[in-house]
Amino acid sequence: MEERKTARKKVIVITNHSYMLYRFRKELIEAMMEQHEVVLVMPFTGHEEDFQAMGLRCINTELERRGINPFTDLKLVKTYREILKKEKPDCVITYSIKPNIYAGYLCSRMRIPYYANVQGLGTAFQKAGLAQFVTMLYKSAFRKVQKVFFENETNAEEFRQRGILGKEKQVVLHGAGINLKEYAYTPYQVNDPVHFLYLGRIMKEKGMDELFGAVRQLHGEGYPFILDLVGFFDEGNDEYKNQAEQLEAEGILKYHGFQENPQPFYVKADCIVMPSYHEGLSNVLLEAAAQGRPVITTDIPGCREAVEHRKTGLLCRAQDEDSLYRTMKEFLTLPVEEREAYGKAGRAKMEREFDKQAVVAETLNAISAIHSGR
Repeated sequence: MEERKTARKKVIVITNHSYMLYRFRKELIEAMMEQHEVVLVMPFTGHEEDFQAMGLRCINTELERRGINPFTDLKLVKTYREILKKEKPDCVITYSIKPNIYAGYLCSRMRIPYYANVQGLGTAFQKAGLAQFVTMLYKSAFRKVQKVFFENETNAEEFRQRGILGKEKQVVLHGAGINLKEYAYTPYQVNDPVHFLYLGRIMKEKGMDELFGAVRQLHGEGYPFILDLVGFFDEGNDEYKNQAEQLEAEGILKYHGFQENPQPFYVKADCIVMPSYHEGLSNVLLEAAAQGRPVITTDIPGCREAVEHRKTGLLCRAQDEDSLYRTMKEFLTLPVEEREAYGKAGRAKMEREFDKQAVVAETLNAISAIHSGR
């Protein structure tokens, strides 16, 4: 008698950005595809064709990533409800605040097992009134959640203190991990002058005020260096665009725009600077360290985990221009041999703690109970 094959479970992944999902979760999705049917629900913001080429079915959704608009958000909830009713998934995995809250709430109502990912607190918990509102939404959404994945312990503790989630439902990962083969170590090269690299969204919360102020101070004191700026300006940030253009005219900065492949910029940099106000766990720091580059970043949750001060890089205070200036100045005075040693130690740390394969395995282990009997 022919053995009956077990039906593949259907897993729906819901996120707010197809580009980010591909960049940081591709390996996890590939691993899930080995045993399950995986469907992606997301705005098409890049790499959706790459996902489709992998054999994935992708459903496009409209989503305003920033701010709360009752009309568009209600439309998003309706869209999620229709998708869940039609697809009848065995399990749902969500990324980012709106999918976590809206899809999570629907899953709890529709008795669909679901797992959520909190990739940082963003600005949601920075203002008292908004923090109370978001706390209420998270409590409602996570009432029946199976597990919630965090990228640092401080964020997980914040959810415990706010009564959103107990420790038994929390899993703290080493961020998204880093693909050590893709981001291979490359020998340290010396530039004359030194090249600092900022790579990411160009916005206030990433420390642009402090970064632009610090480089002006250093330039005014006669230190030779270039700040390579790679990324895109968030909507409404004409102020930073104007400042960048002025710094470029003065020979302090070179703007390279958004780059699909960041690796050549890491390789050509002497040091990566990430003066962020808040992070889940900065992928930029992981990528830079994996390629053997020292980093300067703020001593905050989501950044400090990726750096060992004065061993793989340097830490400064967040939202403190003078602290960033003094830290960048310290780097400029380091011997080349010490900078190279920082890069090598950073690579070793990535190999010990942040290997993408280990993070994927831990994630799969936590969601291995994709429930039967639905």
